[in-house]
Parts: sequence; C-alpha cells; structure tokens
Amino acid sequence: MRELTQSDLERIQMLTSDRVGIDTLERYTGSQIDQFQPYILLTNFPDYVQVFSEMFHQPIMRGSAMTACHAKDEQISIVHFGIGSPLAALIAELLSFVKPKATLMLGLCGGLRKEYEVGEFFNPIAAIREEGTSNAYLPPRCPSLSSFVIQRYVCSELEKENMKYHTGVIHTTNVRFWEFKKDFVNELSIERSQAIDMECATLFTVGFVNYVPMGALMLISDLPLKKGGVKTKSKAKAIFSKYTSQQIHLGINVLKHMIADEKKGFGYQF
Repeated sequence: MRELTQSDLERIQMLTSDRVGIDTLERYTGSQIDQFQPYILLTNFPDYVQVFSEMFHQPIMRGSAMTACHAKDEQISIVHFGIGSPLAALIAELLSFVKPKATLMLGLCGGLRKEYEVGEFFNPIAAIREEGTSNAYLPPRCPSLSSFVIQRYVCSELEKENMKYHTGVIHTTNVRFWEFKKDFVNELSIERSQAIDMECATLFTVGFVNYVPMGALMLISDLPLKKGGVKTKSKAKAIFSKYTSQQIHLGINVLKHMIADEKKGFGYQF
C-alpha cells in the first residue's frame, strides 16, 4: 500500500474541512449551500431579513443559530448572524465555503465626533482590532481593512442618494457599556476613532484571511459621547422604524451596481 505523501494529507484535510464547514453553514442558517448567492448582505438584526424577504417574496430560512433569505433572481442573499465578534468571525469563515464575490455588512455604530448626527452613515475604511477575536486569525500588528472596491461602491451609492456620510476608522470592541468606563473613553479620545461597533474589525480581518471580500455600510444609531446620546430601548425602536428600509435598499443597490458592472465586463479584483 502506497504511503500517503504530505500533499495527500493536506488534500484530505482540506476536503474534510470543506465538508465540515459546508455542513455547519447549512445547519446554522437552515439553507442549502446552493441557495447562497454570489453577493451577500450581513446583518445583526432579524427584522432586516424580514424586510428583505418581503421585498423579494422569498421565504426566510431558519437554522439552529441564524436566519437567511435568498433572492436568486437578484443574485443576493442576506444572513442575520447575531451580535458580537465571535459570531462575526464564525459567519465570515463559514462564507468562505460559498466563495462570495462581495459581502456587505449592514450594521449600526456609535458616532464619536461632535458634528455627527443620528441617521448619517459611516464608511469604514479601516477598523481598530480591540475586540480580541481577530487575533486568532492575524497577529495584532496587522491592520484591519475593508475592501476598497466595495467601499467605493458604497460611497457612490450614498452620494447618488444625497446621503450624508463620514469616512474613516471605526473602533471594534467586545466591551458593552463602555460609555460608563472613563479609561476606555479616554483611550478613544487619544486614538481619535470616529465610530465604534462590535463586528467590523473581525469581519474585515477574517474575511481577508479567508478570501471573502468584505465591506460595510454603517448607520450612526447613537452618539454615546454626547449628553443624552446613549441609545435606549425607545431610541433603538425609533431608529429601526425610521432607517431599516432605507439602509437595506442602499445595501441592495450597492450590490446591484456591482452585479451590473460585472455583467458589462467591468471586472474588479479584490
């Protein structure tokens, strides 16, 4: 019997990893691998999936941990993966088995500049990796960068719709209620971050490692450094009521324009 070479062992391991990864993605999302479309929206909120489902008259798939909806005619899927960096890393890694052409996070963030207002958008070109999870994928010295190509389409769509937005660095943390921690707030001031969230750095880093093009369209939902700017239950409800459909439509249009350019032969490389 021929002894297995190192190449053979690596191939077997890859196939095993693929099988487990695909099985996990299907189990967690309640979707078969062939239902996933080449362009994918990500969200923290199940209501976003509900709106998407109603827009395209497609059923919501419910898995053991996530929900998803797939619009085949549009070539777009949406996945609600939950909140926090561990789940962000999980979905970014699982999507590598789908090999999407572009993935866009529709998220909420806190604005950290005094001139920012709730309802404006934030275009994150980079993220500070303070959440810890991404350290399992890249050394801490490596930057966390969103896909320039995707963010270019995001900016183009926001400008087309005359939406006010800000571009810069977002701080990703796994600390809740950081607004009440003086040392944390002082560090934010020193580093001059412009926004804060709990997933972007993880998504960008894990996406980069796994060759999943990752971008984000972030809505400024609160202004935690301003007096009265911390998001409450009633404020959150009002924000979702006012901005959910707008953000989803913007995200869909970003991906549609990428799809249209691809069909025209304007290829893009990530």
